[in-house]
Amino acid sequence: MLVVDDHELFRRGLTMLLGVESGIEVVGEASDGVEGTALAVSTAPDVVLLDIRMPKQSGIEACVAIKAASPSTKIVMLTVSDEEADLYEAVKNGASGYLLKDSSIEEVAQGIRVVAEGQSLISPSMAAKLIDEFKTMSRPDRSQGPALKLTERELDVLRLVAKGLSNRDVAHRLAISENTVKNHVRNMLEKLQLHSRMEAVMYAVREKLVELE
Repeated sequence: MLVVDDHELFRRGLTMLLGVESGIEVVGEASDGVEGTALAVSTAPDVVLLDIRMPKQSGIEACVAIKAASPSTKIVMLTVSDEEADLYEAVKNGASGYLLKDSSIEEVAQGIRVVAEGQSLISPSMAAKLIDEFKTMSRPDRSQGPALKLTERELDVLRLVAKGLSNRDVAHRLAISENTVKNHVRNMLEKLQLHSRMEAVMYAVREKLVELE
């Protein structure tokens, strides 16, 4: 994984602490978005931790650049910003996770592991804001056009993913293999031109495929 943050003390401390966590290998660190993007392209890490407010290139801009150059790399925003706009922009541009800097090192480490496995993660304090954003995006004049591209089984998978189920749980619920679920998720994202599972959740709510309480 790669750590990108313009605050040197925080970045180095985080790198040191994550370096001793089981299953996590830090391949590098960068102090701004431009340097981080270049390093991500050259090292192709599984996960990149990105701050949002950085010189030269913001974390959101770096997220876009990294996903374009290395689509398989997962992005986790680790920031002090609890602004709904930053959260939404991060998710919309392909981030798989959004954690606040007041998270414990254990929470950050677990978040990295979860995202590396293809899941999504948001700080609990931000989850309600994202749900509010989903509800705002929901509209009564439902347009099912893009959804018609999906097979019935892909729609089943999408509904369960939108409810927060992991690939393993989806596989158990639908009585299919986990690899089959992964294939359905990949095909679904390609057909809908989405970048992440969280974008799929947004899509499902907007198109009234699931209902949020």
